[in-house]
Amino acid sequence: MTDLPDALGPLLREARARLGTTVDDPALDARLIVEHFSGTTRTQAIADPERRLGAGIVAEIDAALKRRAGGEPVHRILGYREFYGLRLSLSPETLEPRPDTETLVEAILPFVKAVAAREGRCRILDLGTGTGAIALALLSVVPTANATGVDLSAGALATAASNAGKLGLAGRFTALQSDWFEKVSGRYHLIAANPPYISSEDIGNLQDEVRNFDPRLALDGGADGLNPYRTIAAEAARFLETEGRIAVEIGHTQRNEVCEIFAAAGYVSGGAFRDLGGNDRVIVFERIKP
Repeated sequence: MTDLPDALGPLLREARARLGTTVDDPALDARLIVEHFSGTTRTQAIADPERRLGAGIVAEIDAALKRRAGGEPVHRILGYREFYGLRLSLSPETLEPRPDTETLVEAILPFVKAVAAREGRCRILDLGTGTGAIALALLSVVPTANATGVDLSAGALATAASNAGKLGLAGRFTALQSDWFEKVSGRYHLIAANPPYISSEDIGNLQDEVRNFDPRLALDGGADGLNPYRTIAAEAARFLETEGRIAVEIGHTQRNEVCEIFAAAGYVSGGAFRDLGGNDRVIVFERIKP
């Protein structure tokens, strides 16, 4: 049994009250949960606040509110998150894509469009693909691009492949289980990655919603958080077209260190980009021409 009212308006108010002291934006989270499980809209809540919801729906909302109050991120409860206008399903094995990662898509999109226009195609390798967010966002905009999404986690790859199918992009997206470049073959115009970049000792200092629900495999970048960049910089050349680019997301304090790693491997920065908060977030690299 639940003490939630079954009328839409009062239920929304009670949901907000329940979350009021436990989450940053109780009004938004309450609305997302109620609308998702009831199949209603904000307009319906305003126009028909006495709309009755079935007992089963109210019970689902009650359970979801308890999960949210217990610290589980709202999008984990909903099972999806919007990214670059796409609805991407989540799973326990995938990082929850954040708006900051859209910075990478925006940074490299002009290059992808230019290659596709010039050559009639653009081949993308998305390392640590997770939900497939970066690759699928690019494919959704550039119809002649195709992508291989690489991940070590079979569960993440299943989620990415499912997302590609739901978005009608399965024909241009290939999921590949590989430890970075281990199983990769061929050459790509773009190698993109949002790799793990948190230092191992800092994992414990992350927000509970990140530390307890995002997979550690997608967070832990080794002792200094830079191991994935070393791997990418050292191995990417064998898989990169002559005029290709590498685009990586970084932690906001890592710009200099990441640039040094890639410079030592023969790359030069083709641009650094800041996220919505004004923090360094993405660097694009190209090979130094002989």
